Amino acid sequence: MGLKIKFIALLCFFVWKNASCQKNKNTPDSLPNVVLIFTDDQGYNDVGVFGANDISTPNLDQMAKDGAKLTNFYAAQAVCSASRAGILTGCYPNRIGIHNALMPNSKKGLNTEETTLAEMLRSKGYATAIFGKWHLGDQKEFMPNNHGFDEYFGIPYSNDMWPLHPQQGPIFNFDPLPLYDNEMVIDTLTDQTNLTTMITERSVDFIERNKESPFFLYVPHPQPHVPLFVSDKFKGKSNRGLYGDVITELDWSVGEIIKALEDNGLTDNTIVIFTSDNGPWLAYGNHSGSAFPFREGKGTAWEGGQREPFLIKYPKKIAGGVTIDAPVMAIDIYPTLAEVTNSKLPEKIIDGKSAWSLLSGKTTESPQEAYFFYYRVNELFGVRYGKWKLYFPHTYRTMDGQEPGKDGLPGNYKMVDLNEIELYDLESDSSETKNIAAAYPKIIAKIEKLANEMRIRLGDSLQEMEGMENRAPGIIH
Repeated sequence: MGLKIKFIALLCFFVWKNASCQKNKNTPDSLPNVVLIFTDDQGYNDVGVFGANDISTPNLDQMAKDGAKLTNFYAAQAVCSASRAGILTGCYPNRIGIHNALMPNSKKGLNTEETTLAEMLRSKGYATAIFGKWHLGDQKEFMPNNHGFDEYFGIPYSNDMWPLHPQQGPIFNFDPLPLYDNEMVIDTLTDQTNLTTMITERSVDFIERNKESPFFLYVPHPQPHVPLFVSDKFKGKSNRGLYGDVITELDWSVGEIIKALEDNGLTDNTIVIFTSDNGPWLAYGNHSGSAFPFREGKGTAWEGGQREPFLIKYPKKIAGGVTIDAPVMAIDIYPTLAEVTNSKLPEKIIDGKSAWSLLSGKTTESPQEAYFFYYRVNELFGVRYGKWKLYFPHTYRTMDGQEPGKDGLPGNYKMVDLNEIELYDLESDSSETKNIAAAYPKIIAKIEKLANEMRIRLGDSLQEMEGMENRAPGIIH
């Protein structure tokens, strides 16, 4: 009798073990894999399906055919660190104390009490990796391995923060640029020619090693942020000079990652997202991208600063060849993926809302009533409300009328004061050329009401207001 009970118990154990393994395997019925590809300083007009006619992007164009193209997608802010904080936490960056672009050796970083996308998905059993640029604090406790990533390979901040910066000496005094493998510095870079290739190879290897269980792969490419580097196999391959060559290689990288998914039978059950952190760095002239037809670029709240190319494919749930015009912001990616993966949102307040109903075709409405455009240290520059974009008085930079930079050297911005509220109808005037504030006082009043509600929550330095809900960044004392 005792042997019979032991046999039944052993049999039950093996049945449970087999069921558990089947549940965790990467099958069509399991949790979807997530691949988030995030380029740096890429303009809206730098992808074929978003208007580029001088750069070939066949893999990104195919993504649009296989999934959805969003024409009104916004980065969380128009600068590196803040933008990355937004997409990884679902928060407006100023809510969590991340402003501007963090410099090397900064005592600030993403607070470890914030729950990143990687931590949320790892709690569901996902393997997690980041290959590329981090830029959310380079002190050990702020680095990726302490924010939910099992694996990290890449650089801790922007690729121009190195001794070869064209303004090294007069303005900057950068140390060598470290290349990390998890928490170890394995090299200091003097040449970035093969970095995109290395990041791609790591990404493909990660997919192949984790094909049996759900994974989250975050690929924040350092390119096309200046200085521009491209491997030999892509030099001279575009009709837009070195910048176009860089985009061509990034498109190849996307293709290699998608091919790895196909080769491992993971295509149908993998969500692949492609977008960028902010618009083009226009001061660099022929080494910057294009935001056409939008106004301005990186470092501004105008459309060219934050409206980005965005593609998503998930064959099991998202129809191919779909164009979505409703506004969405990077802060919405976190709760969207939470809904799709049935993950628990953090207890702390976040700002994003799930856009899954929009992406899956159940609605044509934006997930949010309005989006708020902060810049610098908590300055509220503008608000997107439906088809309307309103700007409050503020100072912004422009290259309009200035001599552009060339071949890796920047031109000089001039500063412009916006002294009155301006309003634009983005449906009829996406280039923001005609201020129609005087004709729509009721619309302005509605947007001002929304802005004042947000100021109470998150503050506004332009109004000398502190928010009630702001949280501190991580700080090393």
